[in-house]
Amino acid sequence: MAATGAGERAVAAGLGALSARPLGSAEPLSLGSLHGKVLLVVNVASDLQQRYGSRGLQVLAFPCNQFGHQENATNEEILLSLEHVRPGKGYKPNFIMFEKCEVNGKNAHPLFTFLKEALPFPHDDPSSLMTNPQYIIWSPVCRNDISWNFEKFLIGLDSVTWSNPLSAQSRISLEQGPHGLAQSNLLHVQR
Repeated sequence: MAATGAGERAVAAGLGALSARPLGSAEPLSLGSLHGKVLLVVNVASDLQQRYGSRGLQVLAFPCNQFGHQENATNEEILLSLEHVRPGKGYKPNFIMFEKCEVNGKNAHPLFTFLKEALPFPHDDPSSLMTNPQYIIWSPVCRNDISWNFEKFLIGLDSVTWSNPLSAQSRISLEQGPHGLAQSNLLHVQR
């Protein structure tokens, strides 16, 4: 799917100016250094890096504790927890995992503020708001807020071609849908 208008220009111009600090790194990573890759921005772990990394996908995981306090670990504990507890058995992520951040409210990471402003609302979630307001722990609350874990932003090779934010979409539909990861227009064709 090709973006059009202001959102297209904002995505093309803005991603390169943003950065985030990977877990365990002393220095932030410029997102501009990932130009030429399809980016899947998520706040939870993903096995899609293994499946599509060789074709140009880069998963960027941003742990967040704003949804039911489901990520209570500190930055230092997150990687240790993955390695020793869940999934355990020495697991090390093969995608870039960044420091825990907020994705909504006045303290939202600039990447998420940018993505929510530049891209349309989730197309698979007509309300994009939580149904129970007791779970909203940030302020201000906005119509384009990320509503729960698993919301994804898929940004194409040129930093312009993108899929709408996806909240409830399963991995299978993310891969196989009309604008999915399995489509050659989003990823490099393996030869």
